[in-house]
Amino acid sequence: MQNNGFSVEWLSELKRKNDLVSIASNYLRLEQKGSRTWACCPFHNEKTPSFSIRNEDGIYHCFGCKESGDVIKFVQKMENLDFMDAVKMLAERVGMQIPEFQNSAAIKEGQRQKERILSVLDYTYKHYVENLYSNEAKPAQEYIKKRKFTRRELEDFKIGYSKGWTDLVTYLKGKGFKEQEMIDAGVCAKKNDRLFDPLANRLVFPIFNSFGECIGFSARALEKTDFAKYKNTAETAVFKKRRVVFGINLLKAQKQQQLLQNIILVEGQMDVIAMHKGGFKSTVACMGTAFTQDHVAELKKYSTNIVLCFDGDGAGTKATLAAIEILRYENVNLRVVALPDGKDPDEILNLFGKEKLQEMIENAKPYMEFLIDHYQSKFDMSRPEEKGKFVKVVLAEIKKLGSETLFEPYLEKVRDITKIPLDILRRDINLKQEEKQPVLQKEPAKEVKIEKGDERAVKYILATLMHKKDVVDQRINYNKLLIGYEKYLQIIEQNLPLSAIFDFEGANEDGFLMDIVNFNFSTYQGDEERYFRECLWKVAEQLLKKEQTELNEEYRKCEDLDRRSEIARKLGKLALQLKNKSLEEFNVRR
Repeated sequence: MQNNGFSVEWLSELKRKNDLVSIASNYLRLEQKGSRTWACCPFHNEKTPSFSIRNEDGIYHCFGCKESGDVIKFVQKMENLDFMDAVKMLAERVGMQIPEFQNSAAIKEGQRQKERILSVLDYTYKHYVENLYSNEAKPAQEYIKKRKFTRRELEDFKIGYSKGWTDLVTYLKGKGFKEQEMIDAGVCAKKNDRLFDPLANRLVFPIFNSFGECIGFSARALEKTDFAKYKNTAETAVFKKRRVVFGINLLKAQKQQQLLQNIILVEGQMDVIAMHKGGFKSTVACMGTAFTQDHVAELKKYSTNIVLCFDGDGAGTKATLAAIEILRYENVNLRVVALPDGKDPDEILNLFGKEKLQEMIENAKPYMEFLIDHYQSKFDMSRPEEKGKFVKVVLAEIKKLGSETLFEPYLEKVRDITKIPLDILRRDINLKQEEKQPVLQKEPAKEVKIEKGDERAVKYILATLMHKKDVVDQRINYNKLLIGYEKYLQIIEQNLPLSAIFDFEGANEDGFLMDIVNFNFSTYQGDEERYFRECLWKVAEQLLKKEQTELNEEYRKCEDLDRRSEIARKLGKLALQLKNKSLEEFNVRR
């Protein structure tokens, strides 16, 4: 296994200064129990904490979804970063200088290309901002006046203007960037061997990640066009639409200032800007793409109180229903604002003012109430067959709550709408077992592997060695005993801190290694020495019996009397070792 490019000593110091419990407390509600710290796992949906931090080792493990790692891996997962960016973030936090990166040339080149892409994007958004105040930007300036954007919105969102097909190309070439770098960054494209700016003559909205780095752009046409009104940067190494949340950098700032009470999710960037102008600073959008679990993971870093405020038209309702279907399984407090027909948040602000919208947000309905009201509007309650369809659809939605305790208030609401007695509704929902919806899984369910007894024994021995337990028998030659497990013994022989194991590439993907690192010894407390001896013999017995079988086969086929005599002596010795459960064959001195 290859190390990730830094010395064990430097990474250990980085982790020591960035205590995992301290870092995790910025994202999770923690509870100390004995030598461990516990929380509800941020990587899967749960209500009972199974996410455990071993304080003394600086590693975490979830007993539910089996995620494991150290503080670097935790930051990677929580911030959607690669290894190098997580290291940089932690190093900057504690003022450590990053040493020379010692990894492969391919990895170094990949990191260099990523840094060049971010540099291209940084120069590009700043150039667009400068353009906005030029004489050629009159269409953009008029549009901004029409939307009543103030200097504050322009500065907060770094709004800019692309003033031609080749202006940006010329500018970036003057800054020393190559054509391929511009293409890789997604800011330029090539047609008929000519490089151009795909966002030409549009109002441009830079898109920033949570660290304030520009990763892409969205742009609005200012004149009638046969092309799309909005265009986004093509996907690049740093811009993945399924993860991008517009306004996430400003949301993070709200969180850091302890001003964040909830997250308001709207449909597009214009609505985000309008909401910020109206004082709703915790508003974000998901770039007009389908709402994904990657978006949920990004939002949950900052708050689990989420308010959907999509447009009050058919498309907005469809987007709301799709978002509910994902968020309902994500252990969040989800509420929905039902805007009037055909209205978007910006129109509500202009027509009725921020007080009205604030009232609507404060009175946002729990998502299940919204669903019931939505389906009620779809059916004619005066017609028995329509009422029956309504009840069937709504009971199926209520059933997804998964708990009869949670059913009751919504069954009462259905009763009030339909006048169907509560006991009948309770009976019907309990009859619909076949309609119970499975909880969404972030990954396909893994095939359950039945572990053999000798494999359990090997894991226990290796875990005991790795965790430096007192019961370890120093007389045993473990390389001779544990045939096929040499790579794990090599890791153990390096005498590394447990957290350093996660510095090896692919460590997390090695399920066997993770089982050893996260081995639960609590089952064997008070009896560890006896169990350790039993495991040693379990493995040794397999090897001795295998040798016995091979010697018996050789004896049967052998015609040389001297060799047969030698085999017989070995078989006799093996029989005695098996009878006495002797481990002398595996002693270090042999």
